[in-house]
Amino acid sequence: MSEYTYPILFGVVVGTLTRLYMLRTDYRQYPTYLHGKIIHIALGFIAAGLGTVAVPSIMEEDFTAITFLTLAASQFREVRNMERNTLAQLDDFELVSRGNTYIEGIAVAFEGRNYLVIFTSFISTFSYIVWNIWAGLVAGLIGLLLSKKLMSGGKLKDIVDIEYVEPRFDGAGLYVDNIYIMNIGIPERQKEVLKYGMGFILRPKNFNARSTIANLGQRQAILHDVSTALGVYRDSGTPALVPLAKRDLDDGRIGVFVLPQEKDYEKAIEVIGQVPTLENAIRMPTESKANQKGKKLK
Repeated sequence: MSEYTYPILFGVVVGTLTRLYMLRTDYRQYPTYLHGKIIHIALGFIAAGLGTVAVPSIMEEDFTAITFLTLAASQFREVRNMERNTLAQLDDFELVSRGNTYIEGIAVAFEGRNYLVIFTSFISTFSYIVWNIWAGLVAGLIGLLLSKKLMSGGKLKDIVDIEYVEPRFDGAGLYVDNIYIMNIGIPERQKEVLKYGMGFILRPKNFNARSTIANLGQRQAILHDVSTALGVYRDSGTPALVPLAKRDLDDGRIGVFVLPQEKDYEKAIEVIGQVPTLENAIRMPTESKANQKGKKLK
């Protein structure tokens, strides 16, 4: 039996457990249960193996063997493409779609988590070989905590204040507070909207948040998550019952109009607050050189 057998087994187990910890099916039901999870667990096992065997290769000065990590990177990019293509095809059948920005964020997360598994397996195996199994366990725990921190990301409640506002009609125009949502001229539809509809105002906490929530993909993610968590009162071919999020052009507030099957505004506020801040939607205009120069001139 090779001297590296136990460290390799240890690293593979730690890496696979890390991937299992990061693999969660929540109210969005993704990844799907059971086969979707099996795919990602298998990929996590492969990633753990890649991170683990890199250590003995370095110890034995077999540096050519490490080049397979570049092959692993290309394979995990395929994971990202797989998730993107799958979700994009499924999105056409959603009553309230995720949107391309949300889909891209999910795909990037699945790719990135495999790299976290490689990192955790690598440092735990390295610590086991150089020191002992206890050092390997400590390194594995550090890698797990780091993975937990990096997988969480930001939430919408961190950048906006959320307030419930009863939707209203002014003639045929539907409003949430003073933000125009859409035009509904049919009286029966207006009654349905007032009966089932809820409105929310999202106030950005700073200028960067104002630019972030203005992103159409971020707004669509809000509508999708609320509709998934609370249901949606609509069917295909009913454009008047489509949830919408519109922007106040004066101060950057967002008016959100939804038609949930469960009309619980406190629960809806909680769901909106937990919507992830999409990486592709984040904007930081205050960090630009032009804005920095403007501050100095003042």
